[in-house]
Amino acid sequence: MSKLTVYQYPQCSTCRNAIKWLREQGHELNLVHIVESPPSAEHLRELVEHSELELKKFFNTSGEVYKSMNLKEKLPSMSPEEQLQLLSENGKLIKRPIVTDGDRVTVGFKADMYESAWKA
Repeated sequence: MSKLTVYQYPQCSTCRNAIKWLREQGHELNLVHIVESPPSAEHLRELVEHSELELKKFFNTSGEVYKSMNLKEKLPSMSPEEQLQLLSENGKLIKRPIVTDGDRVTVGFKADMYESAWKA
């Protein structure tokens, strides 16, 4: 079974559900605390490229930090580099969990998405 890196926040129920699902499939997991050790801007750029998602999908839009920083208004005028730097400086801004095997990347947790991406 593949070894997956999971950027997660232990208090996040969505992260816990994703980890449980992945473990039930037999995956070996490298858990990274996304707030204590957020990915660098460069690593985030790689994750975005491998995910085939827009950069804005990596923002935790329902989080308090996102709302308090008024990022809904600010993000459209920020460059991708500025957005990546912002994410790398505050793990609570990053939508979680991010799961990667080095090639594929998923963001968030939906069982059907995981079925197609990570089913054993």
